[in-house]
Amino acid sequence: MGREGDTVTNTHDAGLRQEREGAVLVLTLNRPERRNALSPALYDALLDALHDAAGDAGVGAVVLTGAGAAFCAGGDVSRMAEAAAAPAMSFEDKLNGLRRRAGICETLHTMQKPTIAMMRGPAVGAGLSLALACDLRYADTTARLRTGFIDVGLSGDFGGHYFLPRLVGMAKARELYLTSPMLDAATALSLGLLNAVLAPDALQARVMDVAGRLARGPRTAIAHMKANLNDALHLSLAQVLDRESWRHVRCTQTADHREAARAFVEKRPPRFGQAGD
Repeated sequence: MGREGDTVTNTHDAGLRQEREGAVLVLTLNRPERRNALSPALYDALLDALHDAAGDAGVGAVVLTGAGAAFCAGGDVSRMAEAAAAPAMSFEDKLNGLRRRAGICETLHTMQKPTIAMMRGPAVGAGLSLALACDLRYADTTARLRTGFIDVGLSGDFGGHYFLPRLVGMAKARELYLTSPMLDAATALSLGLLNAVLAPDALQARVMDVAGRLARGPRTAIAHMKANLNDALHLSLAQVLDRESWRHVRCTQTADHREAARAFVEKRPPRFGQAGD
């Protein structure tokens, strides 16, 4: 991945690769020898990269993926075993550290730009939660999804209990957490966990096409659309209507809307982002 004029940033020690293809930022979890399991350095690098992307006007969409044959195996269980033998941290320090790291999923979900998970191989535990936090999830036929927490004696983190019931319903979410089956790509698609399943050689082209179109789209409208959908998860109908109305009228004042209206009359595709709003 990468073309002439694109930006590539490697943080080898942290296990994160950043690439810019036009206005699309691709973040690759780059620990293939550990199935991209999350380490302390990787948590920090990913959180920083997402915060930077959220505030970067040059980024219009974010793609999250994993190097090699896995998306993300979740927390590094080997590291957990080592940590158990290390000098004890206080409960409060552990809690504060985990809550900070969970901001990765919070940022994927709440940032004003579309986020897309491009998934190959296993997505387990916190790795599954990373994918669930994204706006869209595309996988190839090798994808395998599992909650996995019960197998290591943990209740689960990174927002999976928020995202999973909203995608599959509470009854199915309880089953997936309590029995922890391994879901193949077709089953995950049938449950609504994935937007599409593609052949391995077709996945990247499809994801980058979707990401590119979103990155070239009307930025204000997309940000407000995402905010409306997030608000609808917890607000009343009247409150959603209030916020929808404000955001919709705000969009009518943008250069992108005026360009789209002209393009409609002139029977041509709109060219968004030609002037600031």
